[in-house]
Amino acid sequence: MSDIQKLHALGQSIWYDNIQRKLLENGYLAGLISNGDIRGVTSNPSIFNNAIAKSNDYDTALEPLAKKGLGAEEIFYELAVEDIRTAADLFKNVYSETDALDGYVSIEVSPYLAHDQQGTIAEATRLWKWIDRPNICIKIPATKEGIGAIRAAIAAGINVNVTLIFSLERYADVIEAYISGLEDRAARGLPIDKIASVASFFVSRVDTNIDATLDEIIAQAGENAEKAKSLQGKAAIANARLAYTLFKDKFFSERFEKLQTQGARVQRPLWASTSTKNPDYRDVIYVEELIGPYTVNTMPPQTLDAFRDHGKAELTVDVPQHESQAVFNDLESLGISINQVTDQLEKEGVSAFSDAFTSLLNTIQERASKI
Repeated sequence: MSDIQKLHALGQSIWYDNIQRKLLENGYLAGLISNGDIRGVTSNPSIFNNAIAKSNDYDTALEPLAKKGLGAEEIFYELAVEDIRTAADLFKNVYSETDALDGYVSIEVSPYLAHDQQGTIAEATRLWKWIDRPNICIKIPATKEGIGAIRAAIAAGINVNVTLIFSLERYADVIEAYISGLEDRAARGLPIDKIASVASFFVSRVDTNIDATLDEIIAQAGENAEKAKSLQGKAAIANARLAYTLFKDKFFSERFEKLQTQGARVQRPLWASTSTKNPDYRDVIYVEELIGPYTVNTMPPQTLDAFRDHGKAELTVDVPQHESQAVFNDLESLGISINQVTDQLEKEGVSAFSDAFTSLLNTIQERASKI
């Protein structure tokens, strides 16, 4: 049994954090599926920016859309929806064979709507109806405004991939929105057994931010230098493990058990941003240290290749809460506030996706104008 097979046997699903038309057309994605390497796909504005703006894969499809006089954003969604539909159809068997546990393909609402609750609800509804596949998830960012949109979307029967979660406090809000959305729907006598959701908890960016501060403390060569060195590469995993503890507390509770009698499914934690940014760390650290039941790890191509080559699959995510909390306590003693870090990362995440989307639309407009 390969370590990918072991990982799946331990209750974690691998989703592929990448989509591009040539991968759909040349059989590469279909091969990953048939080999059992991946059980879903995630996308975001940055991924589509790389796919469309940095290749000529979409030029043939773009031409007739431009000649129709469509705007750049309209052209983007025409292209993206076609990719998402094609990918969803490739995962149809996975969706059926896993009884709708896996086989999902995610597409994000416009990042410009990150702080617009009503706009997000309308966009999620539009994409859900337009793509018209049971095995898609609409990605909604976990901003304060996004929380209400998540609850409304779940209540409307829309599968949701909640994205850009960094803090435990915000994750608790996400869980509450999901459970409340199911309760709202059940109260109206509507079925809840087909609704799927994952909560995308971002990992490596936490270390990137905190390690930079730790580097500064180490460079000062003071009394805290050794402690700072011992904490490098620890915060992101501790944060995610505490999130897993919160997941268990909320979904193995009397409140959720009532919904499970009606077929409700847990909202699985999805570990996102799992590529290793620091070359000093093991290139599969954010996979190997976060393996456990009811989880998903969405891996970019290089991380999937690395794990396939030398990853080790063992249960690692479920550790005593005090061990992870001790990391945060030590960071606090050095003047590093995890809450401030995660607030900053959320703002940066929203901004990065908006910038990528703007760049993408500018590229599409430029190509359309030439046509």
